[in-house]
Amino acid sequence: MSQQSFLSLNEEREKNEQPLFANPRNAAAGSLRQLDPKIAAERNLDMYTYAIGQWDGAFATQSERLEHLKALGLKTNPHWKKCTSIEEVIDYINEWTTKRPDLNYEIDGIVIKVDDLELQERLGYTAASPRWAIAYKFPAMEAVTVLRDIELSIGRTGVVTPTAILEPVQIDGTTVQRASLHNEDIIHELDVRIGDTVVLKKAGDIIPKVVRVIVEQRTGNEEKYYMPDECPACGHELTRIGDEVALRCMNPNCPAQLQEGLIHFVSRNAMNIDGLGEKVIAQLFREKLITNFADLYRLDRDELLKLERMGEKSVNNLLNAIEISKENSLERLLFGLGIRHIGAKAARMLAMHFQSMAKIQQATYDELIEIEDIGDIMAKSIVEYFNNEDVNHLIAELSELGLQMNYTGPLPEQLEEDTVFSGKTVVLTGRLEHYTRKEAGELIESFGGNITSSVSGNTDLLIAGERAGSKRTQAEQLGVEIWDEEQFLKTITDLNK
Repeated sequence: MSQQSFLSLNEEREKNEQPLFANPRNAAAGSLRQLDPKIAAERNLDMYTYAIGQWDGAFATQSERLEHLKALGLKTNPHWKKCTSIEEVIDYINEWTTKRPDLNYEIDGIVIKVDDLELQERLGYTAASPRWAIAYKFPAMEAVTVLRDIELSIGRTGVVTPTAILEPVQIDGTTVQRASLHNEDIIHELDVRIGDTVVLKKAGDIIPKVVRVIVEQRTGNEEKYYMPDECPACGHELTRIGDEVALRCMNPNCPAQLQEGLIHFVSRNAMNIDGLGEKVIAQLFREKLITNFADLYRLDRDELLKLERMGEKSVNNLLNAIEISKENSLERLLFGLGIRHIGAKAARMLAMHFQSMAKIQQATYDELIEIEDIGDIMAKSIVEYFNNEDVNHLIAELSELGLQMNYTGPLPEQLEEDTVFSGKTVVLTGRLEHYTRKEAGELIESFGGNITSSVSGNTDLLIAGERAGSKRTQAEQLGVEIWDEEQFLKTITDLNK
């Protein structure tokens, strides 16, 4: 959406006493989501074509394609340039860093691409992006405002994080009222005081942070800030572990930690309990229906039905999702527990190596350090975690409630063998009924496959769910092998035997 269209749209919305859009990007996205196409049509959206999804033409370069798109009557950005050296690229960046405000639309960076299409094909893709293109982001925009207060939040691992509460200020079309201060050391390093005039910067054009204080604007009424000695959520003493800069609350029953821990426990990469978002967790916590992980598996249907916005259908779906989660393989539970320094990959390696929760609980530092990718810090963290009586009591509770305490994924010896996925480049598309695409991708990777997001000449296999769309068409044109979900499920079942 052009700047002119954006201003006109907001003027119209102001007249009609409707909330204003923060910036053209939000306005364009909101317009595209309109269910009524007439409303979207009134918003004066525009577009530039910059690439081609499917192509039968005999062009060798990206620049030739752009020229042809323009010849066909499609809009292309008039400011693109073919560069023959990195020096030319840097000159182009410098030019548009200066001329950026002159454009009639907002940009936050410049994309640099390999021009040769054969080289693009050879370079291929990572799981998230092409290897033949990279984005240069413009320096973060700054704004000046007054710091009114400092607020503390407690994360699931007990880390106390200070956040600046600010006089509202606009940065790049967005109203900012909060900004990161990271930790106590940063507050002292910047000498930030309540009442200070501060400079904000949007890191990566997303997260605002305080970067410096305008000392010359001090009046003498500013107050120095000191971190408390006690946790603001539970009153427990705050401590530093080793040479960490972070202050931590070490109380395992701290309500703030428990709530954050529960949000992590039910997340997609952990127990994956559908219907238990942050708001529902907060509601259950507020009503004292849950205080720990085990309480999730004791939720009472009648108690849930008494809650606001909890009808029979949503309660039944929630309880069913909780029951299904009991069958998750051990690595999901391990990750969900939130052991410090143990991510999803480390949790899977531990589960695969020891096969059962009981063996992990009894594992020594020496046994852990022998496992590939489990280093000194991780091994110490695991031993420390399972030396806690409260933790072992919780594990016993979860076991009694019927949660899976064994690893049910592919065995290490299976991974060493060649499978149908070994060394294959696989693309997933469409809606799968039995797995999310992320879960299906993790399964394929566990059997030696590589997941990419785009179909190309390097793709060996496309797994197509419902409404597969253009990726299926492209795979058919390239002669790529295509499976439906039924064939995928049968293969996974056979591999797990």
